[in-house]
Amino acid sequence: MIVIDNTVLSDDIAEKHFVCDLIKCKGACCEAGDYGAPLLESEIAEMEEALEATLPYMSEKGRAVVAKQGVAVPDDEKEPSTPLIEGRECAFAIKGKDQIWKCAYELAFKAGKTKFAKPISCHLYPIRITKYDHYQALNYHQWHVCAPACHNGKDLGVTVAQFLKGPLIRTYGEEWYQKLEAAIVEKNSNGKQ
Repeated sequence: MIVIDNTVLSDDIAEKHFVCDLIKCKGACCEAGDYGAPLLESEIAEMEEALEATLPYMSEKGRAVVAKQGVAVPDDEKEPSTPLIEGRECAFAIKGKDQIWKCAYELAFKAGKTKFAKPISCHLYPIRITKYDHYQALNYHQWHVCAPACHNGKDLGVTVAQFLKGPLIRTYGEEWYQKLEAAIVEKNSNGKQ
């Protein structure tokens, strides 16, 4: 494991390979699973504020679900998550002409309509964060729908930590990420001795 400030990271984040391959997976993480994307309490207000600008990028069914349920619903552990359409895809997911699922918030963000990019749990995937009283645990979540990403990452020689540099900096800051890189280099050099 790697310890940086008040975070503990599984070795998989530094060792496993991962680069999304949307051509092959079609963004399946937006439509597969039992619950929507986990949300931080602080994100709910941001999502509500950005909702009006995001609505044009959503499907008609997604807009109807959000009008009825709001931007966040409780999961089985009473934690906030994005609502689903008929128990399947995220209400904010929309399938493009290329048959790839995309995030309406991200589309609105890229179009310059909002400052909210997308939920951090989506941006950080396949890392999942568990919060404890005095630290956060970052773990690599393996899921069969991401098999193409694992193969792609291995072919490209890109680890989870490298692939998620931007989202990790968004979450913890540039200095934290530099410490992570240094810890990985040290770990790798100690492993070769």
